[in-house]
Amino acid sequence: MARGKVQLKRIENATSRQVTFSKRKNGLLKKAYELSILCDAEVAVIMFSQKGTLFKFASIDQIQKTIDRYRKNAKQLHTDRIDVEQSKEQLRQESANMAKKIEMIEILQRKLLGQDLDSCSPEELHDIDNQLEISLSNIRARKTQLFKEQIEQLQAKERLLLMENARLTKQCDAQPLQQSTQSNQVVSYLTSCSKSSDIVETDLYIGLPHMRCL
Repeated sequence: MARGKVQLKRIENATSRQVTFSKRKNGLLKKAYELSILCDAEVAVIMFSQKGTLFKFASIDQIQKTIDRYRKNAKQLHTDRIDVEQSKEQLRQESANMAKKIEMIEILQRKLLGQDLDSCSPEELHDIDNQLEISLSNIRARKTQLFKEQIEQLQAKERLLLMENARLTKQCDAQPLQQSTQSNQVVSYLTSCSKSSDIVETDLYIGLPHMRCL
């Protein structure tokens, strides 16, 4: 015959309640013993009956060692839980502070761009003016530095070009004889052409028509 399902609620009948406690207590202690043997686990069970009678089981000689071990681990778990909560709270505070800083920076940025200035006091406007002056000074200093670096680069290129020009000039000076011979040949050719042009006959005559000799 199948055993019916027992409802998990307090047994009103005192005798039935005592019998059920005795049976289930023995079963619980037996399961604890089997668990300690089969799994090589440290098991401790403590229970009190309705009348205050103590029942216990320990897989080691002294149950107090298991209790101390439990307290130590429970305390560590509690400490770890507190540390986690503190870390979460710290992260929340840091996040809130960062959000406030970002909001303040955005407000300041708008004011530096000339926006939302109606709510600014004279002192705030004076501070904004000083910040803009400092920013302009930094920009001018950076601009001057960049120009200086560009000038130095151009001067370095100029030195390289002068060195290359000097090298090429030195190479040209190393061949004066060949250039002189070519120059002499050109002069001789031009001279010969000039002499031949002096004896060329022409029909051109300058004077009166009746005095022209045929």
